[in-house]
Amino acid sequence: MASTLAILRPSAPAPLAGGRARAAAPATARVALSSRSRYSSARVSLGSEVAVGADALFADYKPTTAFLFPGQGAQTVGMGAEAQSVPAATKLFNQANEILGYDLLDLCTNGPKEKLDSTVISQPAIYVTSLAAVEVLRARDGGQDVINSVDVTCGLSLGEYTALAFAGAFSFEDGLKLVKLRGEAMQDASDAANSAMVSVIGLDSEKVQELCDAANEEVDENERVQIANFLCPGNYAVSGGVKGIEVVEAKAKSFKARMTVRLAVAGAFHTSFMQPAVSRLESALAATEIRTPRIPVISNVDAQPHSDPDTIKQILAQQVTSPVQWETTVKTLMGKGLEKSYELGPGKVIAGILKRINKGASIENIGA
Repeated sequence: MASTLAILRPSAPAPLAGGRARAAAPATARVALSSRSRYSSARVSLGSEVAVGADALFADYKPTTAFLFPGQGAQTVGMGAEAQSVPAATKLFNQANEILGYDLLDLCTNGPKEKLDSTVISQPAIYVTSLAAVEVLRARDGGQDVINSVDVTCGLSLGEYTALAFAGAFSFEDGLKLVKLRGEAMQDASDAANSAMVSVIGLDSEKVQELCDAANEEVDENERVQIANFLCPGNYAVSGGVKGIEVVEAKAKSFKARMTVRLAVAGAFHTSFMQPAVSRLESALAATEIRTPRIPVISNVDAQPHSDPDTIKQILAQQVTSPVQWETTVKTLMGKGLEKSYELGPGKVIAGILKRINKGASIENIGA
């Protein structure tokens, strides 16, 4: 979701980032790097464009320890309970109440489930609870050492905002305002069209694409479907018009899918159905201070880290209408030598995905 915002100097490390200030370089057209820097000024591509200089700061990143943040769907009534015993975590919920205008912690801990599951509530709830989990970890013996060891971060869809906040790209408060608007804009876009999402279980991505192609032959253009979430082998989410989704469900068995699961979301996320949300997000991002992250934050759009604030805004603008490249992200991290991961926030969705991609992956869940 994002667009033009003036390139601003990185500020002092924000409390949530907590880790070492690995790459706080001025977000100018040129980035001065010492010969000992672990990051090069190589070229990286973004769609049809090629970014150089500031956006290539993390081009040769070598991950060892990652923080991974969940997306919508991870919410559950009762989350946030542990945060109440950690003052720094409780403070985040209190700050959130002022921004959101309602008692978020009460909704997280007591529900009702139907309200917590709504797009406009679940996205802020997961964002705040996930960052509260960082504070829960920090309060534990050795927790600050773990935080200091983190040298890469990413999040699933919504979780990308949480990762950017952790990495100091924007403040907790600014990130929450963006997430609040994102949830509202996505809900409004969903209300404007009859759309849905379904998980297809048991097929590789090529077969799921063939299934989508077959479904699209039977529906009008405004009902077409596409892969929206590349999660892990055997689990891909398809988004599109309700009629297209129904055809996918009807044809899945003939393509040897094990099952389909209709997702409890408002609409066809990560497709052109979300286009009405983009302009609102661009306007909000244009008014938000975004800084160069201190550590690489891997984008859902292209599975690459970006360091230039304007590029990050463009990436976030594209995110709501672009497929989530989570499988590529995880495989890339592991291929580059990732040794340990932590899932921070509600649920264990990311841990399950990681284990599907690599059974030997080391991941620990930190809830709040």
